[in-house]
Amino acid sequence: MLELPLKIDFTNKVVVVTGAGGILCGTMAKAFAQAGAKVAALDLNEEAVTKLAEEVESEGHVCKGYKANVLDPEELESVHQQVLTDLGPCDILINGAGGNNPRATTDNEYHHEKKEGQKTFFDLDPSGVDFVFKLNFQGTLLPTQVFAKEMAERKSGCILNVSSMNAYIPLTKIPAYSGAKAAVSNFTQWLATHFAGTGIRCNAIAPGFLVSNQNRSLLFQEDGTPTPRSNKILAGTPMGRFVEGEELLGGVFFLCDDKAASAITGIVLPIDAGYSAYSGV
Repeated sequence: MLELPLKIDFTNKVVVVTGAGGILCGTMAKAFAQAGAKVAALDLNEEAVTKLAEEVESEGHVCKGYKANVLDPEELESVHQQVLTDLGPCDILINGAGGNNPRATTDNEYHHEKKEGQKTFFDLDPSGVDFVFKLNFQGTLLPTQVFAKEMAERKSGCILNVSSMNAYIPLTKIPAYSGAKAAVSNFTQWLATHFAGTGIRCNAIAPGFLVSNQNRSLLFQEDGTPTPRSNKILAGTPMGRFVEGEELLGGVFFLCDDKAASAITGIVLPIDAGYSAYSGV
């Protein structure tokens, strides 16, 4: 009888999720807890992860919320010690913290179409660009330094980073975010190679276009109709729709399952309704 490769059972695994105060990573935290894991939900927004943990535990699962700045090594180490005491050593690290910033975003898609008063490429705030690179790249590197050390010592563990469609082909208006996510994809491959002899696997997912509170106003008008940018996205997506947050979970679970993905490391998995496969023709 074959041993089926995917059981979606993470019983007693300790899963650390950064960025868990947001919708996508909060959903991942809930899902891992429902699958039997002991979840540490980390976010700069302490109120959000506290509420998340209370909700998950009220359903009979294990989840603890921790305030954590992924750009502060000392704070991360302090949280690491709390997680060790509360739940035990980390088995799976989900590096989900990241995001963009208006200071690193242009108002115009193409420079020749600029209008008076718009913020152009030449007006981008260097501090905003720096922040976006730090949040996405260092915000992935630093938690890995803290939580993967014990994985290397135990010679087992899994790291899952969150990249983006921007890492494949940059989107207009967001050069810093696109570049930073490309760095996350590259870093995923670097980590997979670096840790190959330790039993640690490292992969990433590249979510397609999802509707969230952060981008809703960019994708939809006040009356609920799609914006021109939204229409461009959907026209370039073979399935003709946005990706739902829960649709990421199958790929996440697969890549974090030591049996199902035992020989998979260093990949970036698009979960994008076909966007990355379509040439536009």
